[in-house]
Amino acid sequence: MTERARLLRRLLAALLVVLVLDQATKLFMRLMLADDLPIEVTGFFNLVLAYNRGVSFSLFSNDSAVGPYLFAALSLAIAAGLIWWALRQGRGLFALLAGAIAGGALGNVIDRLYLGAVVDFLDFHAFGWHWPAFNVADSAIVIGVLVLLADGLFGAPAGGK
Repeated sequence: MTERARLLRRLLAALLVVLVLDQATKLFMRLMLADDLPIEVTGFFNLVLAYNRGVSFSLFSNDSAVGPYLFAALSLAIAAGLIWWALRQGRGLFALLAGAIAGGALGNVIDRLYLGAVVDFLDFHAFGWHWPAFNVADSAIVIGVLVLLADGLFGAPAGGK
């Protein structure tokens, strides 16, 4: 098996794991939670059912009929670019993280195209501060981007020196 095939396999495995976990948890939460009815899990964490019509953390939220398609197209373009970049990088960690990010992006694209909004259900709050609800896809995207940034800033330079 060529190195490119190994990278693609790693990327697709991460993408599929994130995509399946994301869609399964969203379906479960849609079936189990009532709209606007939080379930208190701890003093700082609730499960809620929220529909995000914007991008991350409800930025640029709108009720336009075109909005979900525009955000879905943008997400697909970014995911495709990231996959292309990962395969050109030729690094296993980069491919794994790019797969996780692309899987999260595709999970949110499915929601936008199927429901017109992204399903969010993880709700954290503490000391009067309330973080916007998010989901598994958002978590994979944020963690993947942070690790990619850390690797780019602090990782070993390409070429092994």
